[in-house]
Order: sequence, then structure tokens, then C-alpha cells
Amino acid sequence: MTFTTRPTLRGTFGMVSSTHWLASQSAMGVLERGGNAFDAAVAAGFVLHVVEPHLNGPAGEVPAILATATDPTPRVLCGQGPAPAAATVAHFRSLGLDLVPGAGPLAAVVPGAVDAWLLLLRDHGTRTLAEVLEPAIGYAAAGHPLVGAAGQTVARVRSLFADHWPTSARLWLRHGRPPAPGEMVTNPAYADTLRRLVDAGRAAGTDRQAQIEAARRAWREGFVAEAIDAFSRLPFRDSSGRAHAGLVTGDDLARWSATWEEPVTLDWHGHTVAKTGFWGQGPVLLQTLSILDALDDPRVYDPSSLDGIHAQAEALKLAFADREAWYGDTDVPGFALLSAGYARARAALVGDRADTSLRPGSPAGAPPRLPSHLRAGVDRRAVPQDPSTGEPTVRADGVTRGDTCHVDVVDRWGNIISATPSGGWLQSSPAIPELGFPLGSRLQMCWLEDGLASTLRPGRRPRTTLSPTLVLRDGEPVTACGTPGGDQQDQWQLLFLLRHLAGGQELQEAIDAPAWHTTSFPASFYPREAEPGVLVLEDRIDADVLAGLRARGHTVRLSDPWSLGRMCAVARDPRTGVLSAAANPRGAQGYATGR
Repeated sequence: MTFTTRPTLRGTFGMVSSTHWLASQSAMGVLERGGNAFDAAVAAGFVLHVVEPHLNGPAGEVPAILATATDPTPRVLCGQGPAPAAATVAHFRSLGLDLVPGAGPLAAVVPGAVDAWLLLLRDHGTRTLAEVLEPAIGYAAAGHPLVGAAGQTVARVRSLFADHWPTSARLWLRHGRPPAPGEMVTNPAYADTLRRLVDAGRAAGTDRQAQIEAARRAWREGFVAEAIDAFSRLPFRDSSGRAHAGLVTGDDLARWSATWEEPVTLDWHGHTVAKTGFWGQGPVLLQTLSILDALDDPRVYDPSSLDGIHAQAEALKLAFADREAWYGDTDVPGFALLSAGYARARAALVGDRADTSLRPGSPAGAPPRLPSHLRAGVDRRAVPQDPSTGEPTVRADGVTRGDTCHVDVVDRWGNIISATPSGGWLQSSPAIPELGFPLGSRLQMCWLEDGLASTLRPGRRPRTTLSPTLVLRDGEPVTACGTPGGDQQDQWQLLFLLRHLAGGQELQEAIDAPAWHTTSFPASFYPREAEPGVLVLEDRIDADVLAGLRARGHTVRLSDPWSLGRMCAVARDPRTGVLSAAANPRGAQGYATGR
């Protein structure tokens, strides 16, 4: 019997896995009171705004993939807001910028998370707005013991808050210092924001859907939009080292709403893996799986062996190079990128030694398009680092500076959802005092250079790293999973899925197994650095494997033994109805619950 840090939970009533125990238990409470998986996910999403404010916020974004008990066809919920109408390359160039700042008002897109959660509740939930928001309102008003990582994030940006972002200082430095681990923290302004949304709904009458629509209007056209519009016009220091005003307006909020979309899928080893479209990085996982299959060698499926790690790392580099050249909210040659012939051509580039170059392909014969500084080999590591920038993902030594959240839910009827909320971190932008949260900084993922798949353009979604996953077998959903981690999200999910789907490991066993990732391609976040040839591995990996990787030309960088990845997963066996769940022990805050 393989030792795991926790059991894989099993039951038949409902299962939840998320990156914070309070969100997991809040979602389970909704299931216990008769709600379905979608009601529970919405409740968890709003609780995550409160209890993981350094990892996500109401003005962030959330993509999700779900299937319902009555229709197993996967659907994507797009809660990724686009660039504001005034966000043009010319405007940023006029400010003397060659990259979108990684933090501050200028980096904000139209907030997407709240409208997406409410759209999910309207279309697939069963509970009222007041019921699903009750846990979040309670934690924001009465307080919750803050996780240590949140206080550490505040400590890293303390001088920024104190010297330049006074509204954030008032919210997070109330006693002249960052919150201590476990200290009770409240956010009365956000509690009041949620109460006002509930009140707007109740004023619309007793119909549940009408109430939700009224709350959406209050967010997109009412008091929330008005506060965002006014605050966005104020200049604040950002990661460029200068003060700039934001570009998001009330009109931007009013013109945009969350949408339902078709997923991109791949049939793989008897399963169908469903991801968001090419406006996100999710298809990287599908391309990597296709390249591994094209290698036609069973050894490449083991994420713990020398042959497996080498092949997977090289396949990931190729897929991420394609992400850099081809992915974006534009016309993408998706069919060609996921074709078997293209996978074989890419697999032919996987050699016996680590490659350190950026090698995008030419799907359907089209030449790849890369930013000029990548073609010129500019080293962005020389750009000064700012702890407020980026989707603060995993540092090279494995330490997280902040991150993203994730929640998976499956219920007794067979409804299932995977959602990855992020953005709007407490360190992303100054807090809007009357609302209790800041804007996000996702616009930094766009390039200020014409002709690229992810060139900044008004109304265009930034190419997000957020990447939930739904897996089906014989047309029935069987697994929902995901992880925080920016550019690492699909790398860590690759390891999990190879171990679970190809290796037969149970959920918790696959999550607990040693993790690794490569940083050999350009990062999605400011200042867009790359570390050619670098593999970051937990030092639980076998010493002989590490020596073999070095011999094959990889630059091996060891991380702490339990530092990489924050996977969550739930599953359902359609034959028996048995549900299961598991959560990552790393970081000591993710938990699964269920019965």
C-alpha cells in the first residue's frame, strides 16, 4: 500500500476540493442544505475572495468547465474580462512603456469573476443569491483566521502600501503591521458590497433568476461600476516605477458579460480531456499529451523516471513555444495545432539532450510570430523585480509569492465543475475603499507589439494562464481537476493526469507524488523572463534520476520536498455512482471534504 498524506475520500453524496479549507467546507455546507455542485462552487468562489485575498479577488477572473447531470457535454464558463476600450498599444507607448506593468491600475482588465459566478448560479444553480453569499458575508464581516501566506504577501508589499497605496494600507496595515498568521481579519467594506448585491436582488422580487440578474446589473451598471469608474481615474504608482491612472470605466463593465463557450478537447487513452479555448493556455496540456503519444514509447508516460521527465519536459517546451507564437483571443489554427500529423512533427524534435531554444512550430505551414525581444534574445531577468507584480507564481526556489485558487465540486446527481479563480490579488492594485477590493492586473499578459496572437487590443481577452480541466470517459464526466501556479498549471496537471489516467494511481497518490516543472520558456507575467534549460524539481525525486537529467543537459534546480503544485481533484464513477476527492498537502491549506 502506497503511503499518502491523506486518504482519497469516497462517498456518494457530494465531494469538494479547494485550495482553502473554509471554502471547501462552505461549499459542502451548501450541498448539505440541498444545493447542487454549482451552488456549492459559487459559495466557495466568494469565500475564496475573502480567505485567500492574496490569491484572488472579486475584480479578478474565473474560467470554469462543467457538465450537468442532464447533459454530460462539457461547457466552458468564460469569466475572463477583456482589455478596456481605452487600452491601446499607442496609449502605453505614449507613456514610455514597452511592457504592460505587472501591477497597478494601468494593468487592469474588465473584472470578470463576480459576473461569471452569478451567471453560473443563474443558469445551473438552484439556491438563492442570499443563500450562496451567506458564508462569504459572514467571514468578511465577522472575520476569519488569516493564513500565514497572506500576511507574508502583505509584508512584502508593506512599503508600497505605506508609501504609495494608502487605501490598501488602511485595509491591510490596520495595526501598523501586516496581519500575523492566524490573526482574525475582517473586510467590512466587502461584506457591505455583497449585502448590497443581495439587497439589489431582493428589490427585484421573489423570482430567483430575476434576483440574480438584478445583482449582476448592480455590479456591471450600478454602485460597483460607479466606484470602479471613479477610482480607476486616480493615478497610483505601478511596477514601472511611476504613477499612472487606470483605463477601466463603467462603460467597460456595462458592455461586457461572462459567456458560455465550447471547450477544446483531445481524445487520449480512452478519455476525453476538455480545456478552455486558445485564449487560455489550456490547450498546452492537450498538445503535450499528443506529442508524448507521437513518441510511441511507453516509458515517456512516467513523470518520476529519467526517460519520462526528459520527454515530458521537452514536449512541454515545444507546446509552450507554440503558446507564445499562436495562442490568444484571435484566429488560432487550433485544428492544426492539435492534429496528429503536427504532433508527430513536433515529437521528431525531442532528442536525447535538453534543448534550450524556443522552437515554435508552423501549423498548416504558417510561420510563427514571436515578440521581437524573444527573437532578439533579450534577457528580461535584468528588469528589476517587484513583489506586487505578476500572478505571483512559484519562484525558482519553489517559494510562492501568491498565486491563484482552485475549486472542484461533484454532487450526488452527477453535476461536476472545475473552476480556477484568480486575479484581483490584494497586491495587484490599490484597494477601492468603498468596495473592499482592488482591480486585477491580467492585462500584463498582452504584448505591446503589433501582429502577435496576444497583442494588446481593446476588447480582446489577455491570454490567461488559468486552466481548469474536465475529463470524460465514454462520454461521461469522471474527473475535475486543476491547480494554481500560472505557467506551471498545465505542467503540474500533466503529471497528475499521467499518473492517474495512464499510471492508475488514485487521486491522492497522484497529487502527493513528487512534482517538477520547467521554466525554459518565456513567463506570462511581468517581466516575462525565461530560464532556458532549467528544470525545477522537488528534492524527493530519486538522486539517480537527477544525475541522469544533468547528464542529458538539463539545468537541475532543487526545490523543497513539498513545494511544487497545489492540485485539487474530484471524481465520479458513472458505473457505481461512487464519488471521490483529494487535495494537495503543500502549503498546508488546501482540503477536500465529502461524504
